[in-house]
Amino acid sequence: MIYIGLDDTDNADSRGTGRLARDIAATLAKRYKVFAVTRHQLLVDPRVPYTSHNSCAALHLAEDGAVDLAALADQVQSLMLADWQDGSDPGLCVARVVEPAMTEFGYRAKRDVVRQADARAVAEQCGCILRGLGGTDDGVIGALAGVGLAVTGNDGRFLLIGRSRELQGVQPVKAILDYGIADVRTMEGRSLDQGLVDTEGKLRPAYREGRAILFVARHESDPSLWKPVKLD
Repeated sequence: MIYIGLDDTDNADSRGTGRLARDIAATLAKRYKVFAVTRHQLLVDPRVPYTSHNSCAALHLAEDGAVDLAALADQVQSLMLADWQDGSDPGLCVARVVEPAMTEFGYRAKRDVVRQADARAVAEQCGCILRGLGGTDDGVIGALAGVGLAVTGNDGRFLLIGRSRELQGVQPVKAILDYGIADVRTMEGRSLDQGLVDTEGKLRPAYREGRAILFVARHESDPSLWKPVKLD
């Protein structure tokens, strides 16, 4: 797998980083096999500058053994700069091999204030591509963290997996499974193979156990339905 991390590509009035990540995934899908796009929550703290939620995004590309990482990074950089937003501080990270230090950095960014210098030091140590694309360049922090967290298979939630974004309204569990989600599971841990789920406009399955797992709870207004539970 090749991982591409993006962060801080937006401003208070623009589309979010997740939207840009999905748009870039659509472009890359013409040449590469895009497995998924995930969202990863970082520390929310007054000391940390962020636009809305301090989350970053990671694209997962299936590796075919012949991808030129520098050329791929150049392509993604061009796509990011073509959708530049005033006041943003975008960062980009691309890696084929995600070292433990990168994942450790990702977990640190979830619980502590980390600095741009910390991110650059880890990237240099691990040999991954890390680029600041404008503004303060602080987006490199979330870009690196996103890659480090994405490789764990146990953090964040999917912004794109299979055809799950096509599902609208009330859907049977079987349809949800057929559209690319691996498991529909109650918060108590029971997997469902039947029943109806109110998608509430969009599904955001959790990234757990290396799979897309949609956690659900009983719907308050209609106990015959399940509703999605968003987990970070």
